[in-house]
Amino acid sequence: MTKDTITLSDGGGGKQAARLIREVFLSTYGNAELNKLEDAAEIKVGRERIAFTTDSYTVKPVFFPGGDIGTLAICGTINDLFVKGAYPLALATGFILEEGFPVSDLKKIAVAMHAVVKVLNIPIITGDTKVVTRGEVDGIFINTSGIGMVQKDMDISCAYARPGDDIIVSGAIAEHGMAILNAREQLGFSPEIKSDVAPLCPVLAYLSDYAVSIHAMRDPTRGGLAGILNEIALVSKVTIKLWENKIPVTQEVQSCCSLLGIDPLYVANEGKFVMIVESSATAALLRHLRKIPVTSRSAVIGKVQDKTFSDAVPPVSLETHLGVERFLPLLEGDPLPRIC
Repeated sequence: MTKDTITLSDGGGGKQAARLIREVFLSTYGNAELNKLEDAAEIKVGRERIAFTTDSYTVKPVFFPGGDIGTLAICGTINDLFVKGAYPLALATGFILEEGFPVSDLKKIAVAMHAVVKVLNIPIITGDTKVVTRGEVDGIFINTSGIGMVQKDMDISCAYARPGDDIIVSGAIAEHGMAILNAREQLGFSPEIKSDVAPLCPVLAYLSDYAVSIHAMRDPTRGGLAGILNEIALVSKVTIKLWENKIPVTQEVQSCCSLLGIDPLYVANEGKFVMIVESSATAALLRHLRKIPVTSRSAVIGKVQDKTFSDAVPPVSLETHLGVERFLPLLEGDPLPRIC
């Protein structure tokens, strides 16, 4: 590394974050499972496969339209297990609280977290709380970890995308990031943009018949849709082509992004997933997904192409509304810090 200190871009999910992970963590204690850089790791226990994940949340503001930091933390961890093909068995929570943080707000956050896990019957079975001096933390940070059981016949990895596969997104993109920005900066966009934060694990029941046809899944959080697809393409050593006119974006989000000069393809989502699936299963799978409220706007948005791959050219491209090809590289940082 050529710099001496950490910057916000190191946590943005782009090129700079990837360099930090590679040159500090992987070079120090990397191993076969960690080096895969999946949303969740897989551990074999006898004949069973267990998925394990952890994540930390620093969103600002902690309460936002459509959710709060607690709901975000629980759903984010559940979704990281989901995209590995695992249903959550149990969760752990850790809180770092700033001296002076309102107890009433902490209670609201805890109630919101419980509301999610109660409906899904996923227990929070362990946790930790730390309090630091005023000014050492911005209000509240939450860490959540989770374990889940990988479902039968599910064998999902970012390394398994194959030429000819279809790319499915489960709904309209960029809602979470723009909801946070609108609330944080008090931009006043109307109608109000709400975060899409939601648990995705109930969708697993509808995917069992297509398990062998699903090659990869990710939830496009930091870095957005473009960032996640770059990661999949790089690991699988394939190229990916997207079609702009097929990617669902609400009018509210598109208007907000256009006014601010932000590309929705790079904006975080918290209740969506990207799926790389064998084309022969696409039509039937889409019919099932569109019957589920949280995935009712699922759409095929692109195609995995042959393994013509070059380090000098971004592996992901977009065919625009005008029919012009535009490359979608990994960004250096995140255009919207502190969103998850």
